[in-house]
Amino acid sequence: MTVTLSEDTAGWPPEGRLFPIRRFDLRILPGDHPVLGQAEAIAENWARETAANPALFDGRLMFFDRMAVSSEGVFAEGYSTPFSAFMWWRREPRTEGFHIFAYPVLATSDGALVAIRMGPKTANAGQVYFAAGSLEDVDVIDGRCDVEKNMRREVLEETGIDLDEAEGGEGYHAVHIRRRVTLVKLFRFRETADALIARIEAHIRVAEEEEIAGAVAIRSADPTAHPYNAAMLPIIEWYFSRAEE
Repeated sequence: MTVTLSEDTAGWPPEGRLFPIRRFDLRILPGDHPVLGQAEAIAENWARETAANPALFDGRLMFFDRMAVSSEGVFAEGYSTPFSAFMWWRREPRTEGFHIFAYPVLATSDGALVAIRMGPKTANAGQVYFAAGSLEDVDVIDGRCDVEKNMRREVLEETGIDLDEAEGGEGYHAVHIRRRVTLVKLFRFRETADALIARIEAHIRVAEEEEIAGAVAIRSADPTAHPYNAAMLPIIEWYFSRAEE
């Protein structure tokens, strides 16, 4: 099957609605993302960001240039890009670039979901979302992003939880909002939400990084229950609507 990649979102499924995908292929190319042509604006914004939050670190993430998204899958080409460039891009809607994020959804034996609350020194301070992080250089194998490796690494680093303890769900889903594409996979744990949160809180107390402020149980699709990251809302709505069926 030939997939045509594009710099726009024409023909994609409706925004903000979760849908199953058969596969994905996220290729990382040598060179620089075109967004780096805005070097002066990126530097000016980074100066403002770090003045407000000196703990920010200009590492690298995988930032994508061309994509195709459908029920068949998510296909993209991108580049290893400075975090500072992404921070400039996300400040306002733009027509260039795409961000891809992977959400491992931790479901517990009592029907809840477990997420984390970001610490004050992070770029998303106070927001609640599933333990996760942007695709990084370490997640690239033979020129392609290993999404499940990213999920397992981020969950283990942030919570101390090993996803091998869980039963993986029914493949992957995806959702897109404002040129941000989230890949979603469900992981079911035998423990209750309270038990899983107790383990995460114990990990946070001894973790070297101050990235995570705490863990929370999500027990309904109420969008006001926590200060959610926007990408969370379609996922919790999907999960709890399934539970009611």
